[in-house]
Amino acid sequence: MQDYILVRVNLKGGLSTPDELSTILTIAKKNNVETVRFGLRQQLLIHIKHALSGRFQKEMLAANLDFDLEFEKHPNIVSSYAAEDVFQNGNWLTESIFKEIFTAFNYQPRLKINISDDDQSFSPFFSGHLNFVSSEIENFWHFAVRIPKSNSVQSYSNLIHSQDLVPLCRQLESFLLEQETPTIEAVWNFIETNFTTKTSETPLPLPAFRLPYYEGFNRYGNKTWLGVYRRDEDFSVDFLLDICQLCKRANIAEICITPWKSIIIKEIAESSRNDFSTLLAKYSINVRHAANELNWQVEDDSPEALQLKHELVKAFDKMDLRTYGICFGIKTRPKTEVFASIMVRRRYFNLFGMLPLYYVYDISYTKDFDPNGRTKIYFAEGVRKFNLNEQLLRSVQLYNQQDAENRIEKVKSL
Repeated sequence: MQDYILVRVNLKGGLSTPDELSTILTIAKKNNVETVRFGLRQQLLIHIKHALSGRFQKEMLAANLDFDLEFEKHPNIVSSYAAEDVFQNGNWLTESIFKEIFTAFNYQPRLKINISDDDQSFSPFFSGHLNFVSSEIENFWHFAVRIPKSNSVQSYSNLIHSQDLVPLCRQLESFLLEQETPTIEAVWNFIETNFTTKTSETPLPLPAFRLPYYEGFNRYGNKTWLGVYRRDEDFSVDFLLDICQLCKRANIAEICITPWKSIIIKEIAESSRNDFSTLLAKYSINVRHAANELNWQVEDDSPEALQLKHELVKAFDKMDLRTYGICFGIKTRPKTEVFASIMVRRRYFNLFGMLPLYYVYDISYTKDFDPNGRTKIYFAEGVRKFNLNEQLLRSVQLYNQQDAENRIEKVKSL
């Protein structure tokens, strides 16, 4: 990929209209782009040839579309919007409230922001710097902060009102980035000085992680939603352009990008379902992958990490291994943010701590195997590639054993 420039286009909250996405893809296609990808933070990733990057940038700017080149200066806002209605519903947080909040972001954040429904486990709660999770009280949010360049997430004791969410993000971002070494006490004092908050009656109760099956045609109410995942992460530009056109013909106003690098299309009427099925057939797209292939978070734009995932999934298939309730992550670069309950991290083995010789792998898991947790426990360190399958298998067996014991204890307590 050395002849290419990576372009990141933020799709706020993982939400795009068919018109917006079509405009971006049309510009990409005019500049010889055949496939695109989606990122862990629900943004669009495009590789543009160096020779065409200038023209691409001019056309994007002319269309009033924001983007980042190479480096992620403005991380996308992550949200659980894609899960609303299709995986859970019933509380006060609706799609329209999400949209109101997204619209209120009239600036490009420099910190990572996550906005989540508390009654879902489809999107990460705390992979941002500023993390909002809905509370039991209508229009109020739990708030947790991860100070930049730290790994510790601290929860604020009070609740934030919806109307203060965007102003808080903007002002607190400036405060944090202006401070050389901000403390969490200074953050709480800043909030209490500048905003009115509400006392929280209960601590934030997060659901146990259970990844819903997020692809294929699925009924909800009297409508259907469609999820599309691609094993190699590549989505054909032509396919996505056809999806946009079909959504417009079917009066579908939005396309959702998920944190699993897939897309979800909601509100498909029965009269349009066959049209979507025909489009999948046109591009020979399979929508029934095994569940143990869908529960992986691989760092963005990393062919090596993706190849390792394929190898490990094949090994799991051969073992016929149960991986329900687990989210696996793969990192080959030190500063990538990956959401996972079991993490595989590749690093060099350095002779005498200086001379890199070959790759080894560290396997770690979070406390209680909660992918939203930040407490890391090492299962195995410095594992050679030939032994990685076996060590990862043992980490999964540890999870399954603990999960079974917890279930037995719950039954005994009834």
